Amino acid sequence: MTVRFKHIYCDQGKTVVAFIIMKQYVIDEIRAEDYKQIKAFLEKAYGKSELGGIYWIPVDEAQLTSLQTSHQSCQPFYVALDLEPDRLCCELLIRTKQHVRCDCMGYANEEQRNWIISSVDGMFKELEIIT
Repeated sequence: MTVRFKHIYCDQGKTVVAFIIMKQYVIDEIRAEDYKQIKAFLEKAYGKSELGGIYWIPVDEAQLTSLQTSHQSCQPFYVALDLEPDRLCCELLIRTKQHVRCDCMGYANEEQRNWIISSVDGMFKELEIIT
């Protein structure tokens, strides 16, 4: 789990520190040649990054919860991958591009988490980066 700190300044000039917690699956110490391979794979499979190394991976419909399935206006659901030259971070958060907040968005349940990790591991295996 990654914990980030964010300084927020209130109107009285005092600093408030907010803790932002994000559950992630991280693969680090990626070699330069592997980074190029991963980037090419992600672009071919999911299109070019819309925002500096962020790729939106559609969640398989079989993995959706009943709440997510019932929220037709929120679909499709995604997992965000953040590819940097030395690491790949995968949020364990199921989200939609349709709304900023909704009850159907949230941390992956155990089945979804396993699917996310298996999908990322499968990509590395296919690319023969991790065997």
